[in-house]
Amino acid sequence: MEFAYDGGGLAKGGDVTLYYDGNPVGTGRVGATQAMIFSADETTDVGYESGTTVSAEYTAQTSRFTGKIRWVQIDTGEDDHDHLIDPDERLRIAIARQ
Repeated sequence: MEFAYDGGGLAKGGDVTLYYDGNPVGTGRVGATQAMIFSADETTDVGYESGTTVSAEYTAQTSRFTGKIRWVQIDTGEDDHDHLIDPDERLRIAIARQ
C-alpha cells in the first residue's frame, strides 16, 4: 500500500494505492487522517478487528483474514517535518472530531 499524504500539517488526507505483487490493483482517497488522539479502548489489530470495525459491512467476528501474507515491503519517503498547525487548521480538526 502507498499513501501519498497531501502534507501541509496534521490530519490532511491523501491518495491510497493498493499493490499486489508490485502491481497497482486499487486506488482511493482518504479525506482526512487522525491528527493525534486515538481512543484509549480501541485496538490496533492486524488481520482482524477486535474492536470497532472499519466498515459496517462486517463484524468483529467475521473480519478475520484467513489468507497468507508472503512478504511485506515498507518504504519510507522524505518528511518535510511540516507539522505546525495554524489556527484555521486547529479549528478544522476540532470541528471534525465532534
